[in-house]
Amino acid sequence: MQLSSKDAKKMLEETIGQTPHDGWIYHSICVGDSAATIASSLNLDKEKARTLGYIHDIGKKINFKYHVIEGYNLLKKLGYDEEYCNICLTHSYLNNDVKCTAGGIPEDIPFRTNFIINHEYTIYEKIINLCDLMCTNKVCTLEQRLIDVMLRRGVHSNTVYHIKEAYKLKEYFDNLLGHNIYDLFPEIKENI
Repeated sequence: MQLSSKDAKKMLEETIGQTPHDGWIYHSICVGDSAATIASSLNLDKEKARTLGYIHDIGKKINFKYHVIEGYNLLKKLGYDEEYCNICLTHSYLNNDVKCTAGGIPEDIPFRTNFIINHEYTIYEKIINLCDLMCTNKVCTLEQRLIDVMLRRGVHSNTVYHIKEAYKLKEYFDNLLGHNIYDLFPEIKENI
């Protein structure tokens, strides 16, 4: 079953006030809107990108720590197509590596680990990976967002690896676009 960006945003808005904090909801909206901008610039389906961005953290309405699994299971239970369920699993892990994530190396969850290792990321999943690393409740630079994450989650044995791979992902999109991705977001200069 398909999911529209309108319905995905409604899912988020219905959750306001129901979790320990609502910051993740505004972050998800920013990720979706930023993903749509990038997708449009690459002549991709901007509404699909927006929808995937909106729902990437939807598992946080159930459990913050296990939100990737909870989001996947929730969307699966609701009958949505695999691409919507998969974004919940892939958004936090770069390079098909569960160790390439912010906040330390996660505990082993065999289903998630096997999925990440064996799944071929779509261009939309890569866009959401990048936007997740460029958004708080507003679009910012990788530096700003990575510092934000480190201040909240600390520095871990995999932090340098994750940072290097985040910059490689940005470079990948800079090359696809033929210019710095930040050029798509003039508000970044205002957010510095």
